[in-house]
This record gives sequence, C-alpha cells and structure tokens, in this order.
Amino acid sequence: MIPARDERLVIFGCGYVGSAIARQAIARGLRVTALTRNPATAESLQAGGVEPVVADLAGSAWHPQIAGGARYVLNAVSAGGGGIDGYRHSYVDGMRSILAWARARGGIGTLVYTSSTSVYPQGDGVVVDESASSEGVGERGELLLESERLLSPDTGGTPTPPGPVVPPREYMRCFVLRLAGIYGPGRHQLLDQVRTGIVAGRGGHRLNLIHLEDICAAIWSAFDAPPEIGSDVFNVADDRPATKSDVAGWLAQRLGVGAPTFTGLPAGTRRSVTPDRVISNAKIKRVLGWQPRFPDYRAGYENILSQRRE
Repeated sequence: MIPARDERLVIFGCGYVGSAIARQAIARGLRVTALTRNPATAESLQAGGVEPVVADLAGSAWHPQIAGGARYVLNAVSAGGGGIDGYRHSYVDGMRSILAWARARGGIGTLVYTSSTSVYPQGDGVVVDESASSEGVGERGELLLESERLLSPDTGGTPTPPGPVVPPREYMRCFVLRLAGIYGPGRHQLLDQVRTGIVAGRGGHRLNLIHLEDICAAIWSAFDAPPEIGSDVFNVADDRPATKSDVAGWLAQRLGVGAPTFTGLPAGTRRSVTPDRVISNAKIKRVLGWQPRFPDYRAGYENILSQRRE
C-alpha cells in the first residue's frame, strides 16, 4: 500500500509535454512546482498558477528549493541540444539529480518518466513491445536506457545489461512511458513539411505517432493507477500506425496541395531515418486501462487542422 503523500505535483522539464501537464494539474486543483531552465517559460508558468524554479536539473542548487514528499513527480526533460553530451547531461545526470533530491528530501510517491521508443533498434516492419531487445540501439538510445535503469533494475523493461542500482525508497513506484513520435497543437512538423512539398524520411516506413492529449492521459493514468499496480514500463503510441506516404498523402489532400516528395534522409537533427516498425500499445491499455482519444493519424491531425481553422 502506497502511503499518503502531499497532494502536490513536481515537474522536471516544462517543455511541450510538461507544460501541458502543469496546466491540467492546476485545473485539477493540485499544487504544482515546476523546474525549467528557461526564464521565459518560468514566467508563463507562474502566470498560470505554477510555482517555477529556474535551474539546471543536472545540478544540485535547486534541491533546497523544492520540498520532498510530493505525491506525483514527472520527469519530462528534453535533451535541449548539445549533442551526445547534452543527452547525458539532461537524461542521465538529470535523473541522478532527481533521485538524490528525493532521497535527501524524504522520498516521493509516484514518479513518471517520459522516455522514448527510440530505445528500440528494430525495423523491417516488426511489432515491438516492451520485452523487445535493445541490443544494437544507438548511443542516444543507450543513454535513455541508462537513465531508465537508474530508476530500478526491476521495472519490467527490456532485457538490458545491469545498470547502477539505486538504494530503495527514493520513490514508492515509478512508471517509464516510452513515447512514440509526438505531435499535437503547435507541434506538427510533418504537416508543415507537406505544405512545402518536401518530406524527410522514407515514404514506405510506418509512422508511430502519439498526440499530446493522449500522452497527458497516459501520464495521468499512471499517476492515478491503483496502489496494487507497481513500477513498470509502457509504450505509448496510437492504435493504427500507417506508412509515412499514407499520412503525408492524406494531409496533402486535406490541405489541397500536391503529393509531397520524400528525401530518404533523416528529419531535422536526427542522425538516421526512423526504422520501419509497429510500436505495440497493448500493455498500457491492458494494465492501466488507457485508451487513446486519437487512435490514428486521421483523428489527431483532423483535430489540429480544425483548431487552425478557428
């Protein structure tokens, strides 16, 4: 049985996902403290009723500024640039700092960590669930796995080499949510590429997507999970992945533009084209009862397009 904790949410990393959760938590009547490295973000959060702390997560200067004992803790930090060193700093060193803070401040309740399906190297159209091997994953994916392993060697994740074991009782339980490709209002790179007629990547590869609203619902389903559900790892993706050419073609039709050309090259700062695979969401649906409001790209992008027309 998880003991009662202070009805408070602490968020580390208030970017796209963290800021959305902060708004929802305030609407739920929770006290919210959020750590961000961006002063402008801190001002916006404060205006919305959040207590902001501006600091580098990987450091320890912020530890005395945030009380322990929170019932909910979300680590939604992003790499924030800086290449591989930025990954290690944000994900691995940041997680170490959170655990040191929790230990020193008397522990916390449920911790949710938003990781990524990039920890899976599989391609060739295979279905990938949480038991899939991580062997052969790239350096960035390995750093994400290292940050996951810091939480617990027993979270039910992929069979990876043993990592550092953290002394118990920093948290009562933790959930690692491995997010598929994030999109939603204000974050729709593919939509913008289709407008230009040039789309990164390969059209025959399947896209595994997850809408912001469904990410938030998955986070709350973890926070609100019954006490008998212990620490675990879950994929968070929609129900029906489709090829990039199908998605881009549908978007082009909806936008009234011509079918785009695919570059065959990675998008943005990615080092390689995302592998062709199907990310299974069966486990989180079965264990936590989560169901996506936007089960496929049509529902999700239609929501975005309708908001842009308003």
